[in-house]
Amino acid sequence: MTFPEKTYPEAGPVSLAANITLYEPTRALINGDIASDLVSFEFAGLKNAHSGFKDMLRRNRFDISEMAIATFLQAHEFGKPFSLLPVVVLGRFQHHCIGYNIERHPNMTPADLPGKTVGVRSYTQTTGLWIRGILQNEYGVDPDSVTWLCFDQPHLEEYTDPPSVIRGDPAKDPVNMLLDGEVDAAILGMNMPKDPRVRTLIENPHEAALDWHKRERFVPPNHYVIVPNALCDQRPDLVREVWRMLVKSRAAATPEGSIDPWPVGIEANRKALEAAIRFATQQHMITKPITVEELFHPLIRDIAP
Repeated sequence: MTFPEKTYPEAGPVSLAANITLYEPTRALINGDIASDLVSFEFAGLKNAHSGFKDMLRRNRFDISEMAIATFLQAHEFGKPFSLLPVVVLGRFQHHCIGYNIERHPNMTPADLPGKTVGVRSYTQTTGLWIRGILQNEYGVDPDSVTWLCFDQPHLEEYTDPPSVIRGDPAKDPVNMLLDGEVDAAILGMNMPKDPRVRTLIENPHEAALDWHKRERFVPPNHYVIVPNALCDQRPDLVREVWRMLVKSRAAATPEGSIDPWPVGIEANRKALEAAIRFATQQHMITKPITVEELFHPLIRDIAP
């Protein structure tokens, strides 16, 4: 699907429609603590940024938007006219985000997944990208050997889920299906229930994540920020100012501990983006690998090295 390119004023201050939600790296920006004579934001006010992803990618509704990296890689493959700003607004370790019900499987491990059914909100959600990538590359689990029970359609109309995906009853959800023993496991992210029946599939996930980080040297990013290429072309001064404001907002946030989940700049994000591209290719979310540089407008490569 194509849409008309937006036209921006040739000069002067501009108010930009923004789909950005509240996380520690965006708090100062959303609270208005960062002043600008050039840029102001009309925040969409959505509870979850992913609720606005379709409007951004299908209708070009916003001038700046959070975007899940898995979805953005697909948008890039389908020629959507957007570019990544390399600042992570949501990043976390993922090893704890897949669980199983011990009443259905008393002692399940990743090696038991082939032939099983795993519930997940959407096959193309970024938590699923990272979990499947970890399972495949750390534990030898081929994603095609698992049935993925999904509920939401992809954000990109052009994309078709792989044959390993089946559709769940829209009256149900993966959390309740896990608790009711209707699926073998579920990828739930922040929705993982605190229930004695639920156990993480990866044993000692915190320790496993730290060991993984020692080798891979990045925290898996979920959400970055994107802007239309038209904004980069027509008003590079606005994009530079948006970048300054995002970086300043990020600088006002303090990570817990010594590991930074919100890196800034292309080089600081290179290893994470290379892994996301590799995992997305393995999982049939994109058809071929690309270079990290292709994700960025030349302007952004200049201002955010």
